[in-house]
Amino acid sequence: MEERITIEAGKRSGQPCIRGLRITVWEVLGWLAAGMSEEQILKDYPELEPADFRAVFEDASRVGRRVAL
Repeated sequence: MEERITIEAGKRSGQPCIRGLRITVWEVLGWLAAGMSEEQILKDYPELEPADFRAVFEDASRVGRRVAL
């Protein structure tokens, strides 16, 4: 799944994006949290693919497990 999440300097301030697109992991999570379904998001952003959602969840899960001391 890691190849679906990319980080490029200068693109979206280095935030993790979906497959080099200008759509960030955080945007997708925000849309889902706001109540949009995966189907609605795919309709609004046809460049996304169903497998991108799993990659978003895995990336957020990995980041969420980091603990600051």
